[in-house]
Amino acid sequence: MAGFFDKLRQGLSKTGSGIAAIFTGSGIDDEFYEELEEALIMADVGMATTDKLLDGLRDAVAEKKIKERSEARKELISLLADLMRPEKPFLDGTNRAVIMVVGVNGVGKTTSLGKIAAYYKNQGRDVVLAAADTFRAAAAEQLTVWAERAGVPIIKHGEGADPAAVVFDAAASFKARNRDMLLCDTAGRLHNKKNLMNELEKMRRVLDRELPGVPVEALMVLDATTGQNAIAQARAFGESAGLTGIILTKLDGTAKGGVAVAVKEELKIPVRFVGVGEGIDDMQAFDPDDYARALLSE
Repeated sequence: MAGFFDKLRQGLSKTGSGIAAIFTGSGIDDEFYEELEEALIMADVGMATTDKLLDGLRDAVAEKKIKERSEARKELISLLADLMRPEKPFLDGTNRAVIMVVGVNGVGKTTSLGKIAAYYKNQGRDVVLAAADTFRAAAAEQLTVWAERAGVPIIKHGEGADPAAVVFDAAASFKARNRDMLLCDTAGRLHNKKNLMNELEKMRRVLDRELPGVPVEALMVLDATTGQNAIAQARAFGESAGLTGIILTKLDGTAKGGVAVAVKEELKIPVRFVGVGEGIDDMQAFDPDDYARALLSE
């Protein structure tokens, strides 16, 4: 989608401008690599990942006898895209699926879920939302607004209800109406982390029991503006929540857009969706080639 790529490129301009400037000079020398290293680290790509990218670039430059920085840029785009490429396609190409969205409060979890509902609805999928964040006041009401905007049904209970009961009813609706996408919101905070993880595991058990054979993806929403802190969040959740992917929001408001690379390389968790704006259509499936080109665009 050309329009979305333009938004992605514009959104990553704060991150990419420092990196792109390095490729406008001439000659490939030690100073070039030093400047590139500093720019990648400043973009929160992470030290280990930066070293890996620069080693790959040095090898390509030597092997292909590259003299121009414009050619080196093309090699880095290719290396970056390959690094970001998931090992398997999202949802393995299966038709019916469940997505559980997790994340700490304040990262835009409920908003992201509403936008993903619109994304799948626009693809012709039969979507139902489950408002299983019953801990936060007004979470269900907020998701209801997004459900109405996206034109999809929502299953919800009152505040303080058992989240697993909401998921149970949503699974029943999913089966009865032969829907093909169930999107579940979850609490970002309970009294302590152990309670939160227990709730998530309980919801997973309900889904496995009620929808056997339907794949369940657990996607964590991360705020790109928090940079390396996002990795710490994902690591903490990943130990218990069985994360299978990342939704990266606010790429349009940060100079730390390289954190997507660090998440994928350090945690081995692929980015599945990216958000680059406030609009309902500003959440799209992650494309590693588009991301690499946008991050290093002129």
